[in-house]
Amino acid sequence: MSTLFEIKALHIIFVVTWFAGLFYIVRLFVYQAEAKERPQNEQDILIPQYQLMAKRLWYGITWPSMILATTFGTWMIIDQPALLTRPWMHIKLSFVAGLIIYHFICHAFFKKLQSNSDTRTGNFYRIWNEVATLFLVAIVFLVILKENGNWWLGTICFILFGFALMLAIKIYKRLREKK
Repeated sequence: MSTLFEIKALHIIFVVTWFAGLFYIVRLFVYQAEAKERPQNEQDILIPQYQLMAKRLWYGITWPSMILATTFGTWMIIDQPALLTRPWMHIKLSFVAGLIIYHFICHAFFKKLQSNSDTRTGNFYRIWNEVATLFLVAIVFLVILKENGNWWLGTICFILFGFALMLAIKIYKRLREKK
């Protein structure tokens, strides 16, 4: 029978691969959106290649990693139900729920890109990619600072940082478009 440490290690491994998949899939979305702006002969090569890469990544790494990360995370909570009495865990699980919603939204984008019916820009996907970064930072800080009384302050600061980051991206885009 597995020990709690083995379950925790597997949970962390699959969280890492899940995030790697989420970061890379959205980068492929950027490339595919930008490929639509290329000459037709380049589109004919690039778009099918990005679709194939995205399909392999999404179904071969990202989906299995999400399922296994949540399975091992659930297993830890079942094994240690006292975790649910801690306020930081409620907030962490809220962020995890948000991350799962993000995953499903990425799936919807993936399906549209696979069918060549998506009209979003590369810039949209660049911004969208930062959302996963915010989830990663918030979740890691909550887990690391859980026993420290400042976990809530760190979480609030990173949420504010996220909003500032999004604002900076929009300002940068406007400045770039003016040139």
